[in-house]
Amino acid sequence: MTWSQTLHTAWSAVRTHVMRSSLTVLGILIGIAAVILTVGLGLGSQRDVSARIDSLGSNLLIVTPGSSTTGGIRGGFGSATTLTRADAEALASSTNAPDVKGVAPEKSTSLEIQNGSTNWTTTVTGTTASWLSVRNRTLSSGSFITDQDDTARNAVIVLGSDTATELFGTTNVVGQSVTISDVQFQVVGVLASAGSASGTSLDDLAVVPLSTEAETLVGGSSRSSVNRIYVEAASTGQLSAAYQEAQNTLLNLHGISSASSADFSIASQQSLVSTATAVAKTLTVLLTGIAALSLLVGGIGVMNIMLVSVTERTREIGLRKALGAPPWAIRRQFLAEASILGLSGGVLGAGLGVLAARTLPTLVGSTIVVSGAAIAASLVVAVGIGLVFGVYPATRAARLAPIDALRSE
Repeated sequence: MTWSQTLHTAWSAVRTHVMRSSLTVLGILIGIAAVILTVGLGLGSQRDVSARIDSLGSNLLIVTPGSSTTGGIRGGFGSATTLTRADAEALASSTNAPDVKGVAPEKSTSLEIQNGSTNWTTTVTGTTASWLSVRNRTLSSGSFITDQDDTARNAVIVLGSDTATELFGTTNVVGQSVTISDVQFQVVGVLASAGSASGTSLDDLAVVPLSTEAETLVGGSSRSSVNRIYVEAASTGQLSAAYQEAQNTLLNLHGISSASSADFSIASQQSLVSTATAVAKTLTVLLTGIAALSLLVGGIGVMNIMLVSVTERTREIGLRKALGAPPWAIRRQFLAEASILGLSGGVLGAGLGVLAARTLPTLVGSTIVVSGAAIAASLVVAVGIGLVFGVYPATRAARLAPIDALRSE
């Protein structure tokens, strides 16, 4: 019997019991669709996390102060006031850090902003003119704070789009005035929307010159300190060098001889991406394993239907063997039937998975990436399930003695 004859006979046998074959295919279909969606959700989550981290700025290092101890109570990381504007200026020096492209210190405080009788509490960030490029942000209107504004301690402010909307009901606010701590600020620009990161809106903030924040709004003994320093490397390939230069510069400035005793910490964008990706991959593997259990159930269904088929067609098998059909021909026919069931479930499951991946993101709000590799692997697995779980029934059919098969009722 040729391969074409084998496939034709197998297809005819599958079509003879449409309902039974359909239910068998359904188990594989659900498993394949679940695997494709699970992998797609995992890849989508990795892409979303990477995009959100990238929105912080390109080739970025984030320097934060260490922990503080007050009255025997230790604060968490970032609670100390060990970073200053002088540190930021030292990092911006091409002599100290030749692989650093830009530096933007930040001093952030939660303050109430007023527009007449309307008020809104948000994060007021004091920084320098380099913040816009280092943080990879753009303006939707107006201009950003300048070095001259910082030097003169000008009362100018740039609003995030959400903050502008809460205060004025619109983002067309350049030239308007707001009040912070009884000081009137002129709105010179509005930031373009940047979405959110880790559930926090990146558009709900206000940016003022660092000197204005320190001297006019905060004051006190900690006015020279900053909450964090963003350091932008010249390129991705120079990120490691920039990390070492930043670390060595700050250790020297703070009189610390060992990095293990540093009163600051430096987080690289790459480490954040690697950590988030590792977590996403672990969850993807776990969920894919759970989804793959349905494939096992589908495989058992294939074995069950093939065993039933062997039992029902015992006389047919005996007749074919009596007419000279070798055992390998009988085995090949039943394996072909099992493969057709597996392949049918794989193709339909892949189609359902792709369709769901196109429609679900609008409903669940998550990105689902359709992976060509996952689809191809799913089809191979589907056929493999048919073959693996069809081996025993096919072998059982091939071993039937012709005389015993012809005697069966």
